[in-house]
Amino acid sequence: MENKKVLLGMSGGVDSSVSALLLKNEGYEVIGTTLELFVGSSCCNVNTYIDAKNVCNSIGIPHFTFDYKNEFKKYVIDDFINCYANCKTPNPCIECNKYMKFGIMYEKAKELSCNYIATGHYAKTEYSEKYGRWVLKKSKAGKKDQSYVLWNIPKALIEHVLFPLSDFESKDEIRAIARKSNLKVANKPDSEDICFVPDGNYKKFLETNSDIKPKEGNIVNSKGEILGKHTGLYNYTIGQRKGLGISYHVPLFVLGFNKEKNEVIVGEEAELYKKEVIVTDINLLLVDEIKDEMEVEVKTRYSSKVAKAKIIQDGINIKVTFEEPQRAITPGQSAVFYVGDIVLGGGKII
Repeated sequence: MENKKVLLGMSGGVDSSVSALLLKNEGYEVIGTTLELFVGSSCCNVNTYIDAKNVCNSIGIPHFTFDYKNEFKKYVIDDFINCYANCKTPNPCIECNKYMKFGIMYEKAKELSCNYIATGHYAKTEYSEKYGRWVLKKSKAGKKDQSYVLWNIPKALIEHVLFPLSDFESKDEIRAIARKSNLKVANKPDSEDICFVPDGNYKKFLETNSDIKPKEGNIVNSKGEILGKHTGLYNYTIGQRKGLGISYHVPLFVLGFNKEKNEVIVGEEAELYKKEVIVTDINLLLVDEIKDEMEVEVKTRYSSKVAKAKIIQDGINIKVTFEEPQRAITPGQSAVFYVGDIVLGGGKII
């Protein structure tokens, strides 16, 4: 008999709450869990625990909280700080998914004799006859699809992951189900910020929680000419135009950094476009390795559209050659490769 026991990660929001309801209605034995990750974060504070527990009580499933604050600091916060210290722009959700939700939470699920874990992400898993394996796919949610932030989950886990919201096209449908079922979180607003920086001020977070402090240096163009002063490399992102404090005859944008010289490099918008990029820290989900050049679609940011490209693997790296040059490709962000709706894999932009 199939083991239909599932551990569901719950943030106290409407997505994970409706996921609990849907799974129960589909005959799964659901256990809700909220991971304690960071004191005062937007997704694991006293209110989120209470909301998640109340939802579980209302639909008749157990709920547990587990303390993983030390692990979260090690795998997510320390990586976040290290990226900024090295002039990279991280996406902490990707690390959290890899190590916490689809790493540590799966280990906890096995301890509790669960065959599955589930989350309220908008993504899809299914068995592909064509590829002879379980695959991660885009959901039907369009712009709200979250497959981009899931490229780094362990490949072997895909067949043990359930995404109950995979076939819904909008958040309105989810809220309607919650209202119909009298879930008190039906109208709870979405959390958009980095969970451990709930006020959105990541610069203040870095200054408070690390050795990163304001350090003035030069703003230079690609020829090395000094155009102004900056207040610390971590205060700038590639593609940034506002807040440079430079008066120039054409608009200037941040192109990159020289950490050794403590310089912010700026230039005209045309200089922001790149046709090639190298990606490392690869995780391939659809194939075990890329033996020949492949045509794929690539997303280089969560909010960006896919772009056509060719990829070729060179040892531990993948070289991406875009059909059309792409704007403001940013080291530290993820490049995620798609074959149709299926996530081929991804890696970190160098």
